[in-house]
Amino acid sequence: MNYQSDLSEDEKILMAIVRAAESFKRAASSLFGKYELSFPQYNILRVLDASDDGQTRITEVSRIMLVSGANMTGLAKRLEKNGFIVRKSDPKDERVTLLQVASKGKTVLAEIEASRDELLENILRGFSAEEKKTIFNMVRRLLRNTRRLGRNGESGSPDNSD
Repeated sequence: MNYQSDLSEDEKILMAIVRAAESFKRAASSLFGKYELSFPQYNILRVLDASDDGQTRITEVSRIMLVSGANMTGLAKRLEKNGFIVRKSDPKDERVTLLQVASKGKTVLAEIEASRDELLENILRGFSAEEKKTIFNMVRRLLRNTRRLGRNGESGSPDNSD
């Protein structure tokens, strides 16, 4: 059976981006799994670690990660159960849940760092700093265009700025 792709050039470009993202996520998930973390759980730890005092509101983490509140609650409960974070009420507003990275979470992030950096280096091998910057700006533009489609339907105008 001979398969001949009927994808347009534009579809090929977007499919290549999707495949690259999926390959990265698969490799990173394998790395994080060695520490009993899923890809989203690792990213929650990163968000918390980069926050003031290693803590922030659960709703803020949800917004940054584009994760629904219900999914965020489940992820946070599992992280807490495994000792990576602490969930607590905001003393200023008891209705608000704060997430704080625990010492185990900080330790695991530090242990993952070198392997993560090596993974990123291997994926981006052969790209100059300028090429990386160009790719980043182009993907950001794609994301803005995609978000605009979500808000405006197909009538959204493309973003030609970098």
